[in-house]
Amino acid sequence: MDINPATTVTYLSRPEGRLAYTDAGTGPLVVAVPGMGDLRSTYDDLVPALVAAGHRVVVADLRGHGDSDTTFTTHGDVATGTDLVALVEHLDAGPAVLVGSSLGGSAAVWAAAERPDLVRGLVLMAPHLRELGSPAQLRTNRLLYRVLFVRPWGAAAWGSLYTSMFAKGRKSPRHAQHVAEIRRSMSDAAHLRSFRDLAVALDHSVIEPLVSRVQAPSLVVVGELDPDYKDAGAELGRMRDALGGSELLVPGVGHYPQHQAPDVVTPAVLDFLAGLPAADGSIRDEGARA
Repeated sequence: MDINPATTVTYLSRPEGRLAYTDAGTGPLVVAVPGMGDLRSTYDDLVPALVAAGHRVVVADLRGHGDSDTTFTTHGDVATGTDLVALVEHLDAGPAVLVGSSLGGSAAVWAAAERPDLVRGLVLMAPHLRELGSPAQLRTNRLLYRVLFVRPWGAAAWGSLYTSMFAKGRKSPRHAQHVAEIRRSMSDAAHLRSFRDLAVALDHSVIEPLVSRVQAPSLVVVGELDPDYKDAGAELGRMRDALGGSELLVPGVGHYPQHQAPDVVTPAVLDFLAGLPAADGSIRDEGARA
């Protein structure tokens, strides 16, 4: 069995452009999406293990990110949630387990609330299930993003913030390569504009009213050094309780636990997937993992 991440990029047509995704393995469907300003390769340490355990793993780029088109004019949690729903429907192999990082996790919750028939589980890496910033903070952030994420310094500025602020603590051996890929992508003016448009539009308040409607089992993973939370452990507990799911607090890492500590995150994700009911309601036996 080939357990390496898929390298062939496929495209899904959406009303405003195309979404890029890769498709690896066979078995129950897992669909993953990264967070704002990130690429599919954030999951490169997780995908081979999931494929080896008998899953079909599809990883998509966000609108205007990576290999996806930069023609989209709408961005954010709801837009990404609709993309996840469209992708699962297009693959015609669901219901799927949705894996989302940051914004991607928020979008996965939206999809699970709006289309429970398509979602049999959620793995949420550093998600936002409510808007943590005040209205004044949001206004200030949006002004900052408009100035910071423009050429010629925008790509370098995000690469620096990704490393120094968001990827606090332990670094992946491929961290430098990953950030270089992000910077290379955002050196294109259209990609940088799409990233800035997303950053300016982002408002997670649309997710909080939907959380109580989520029926799918969930695993929420948070790094203890994540700067997005005033108290990562406390916010993780709140999200766990709101979803009625499981939790994992990862020591010594920041906003990207799947990338910073795959040796901790991957076994937890595999255990979570192994305990999910199959699409027909039975329990899969994944005791022998390749």
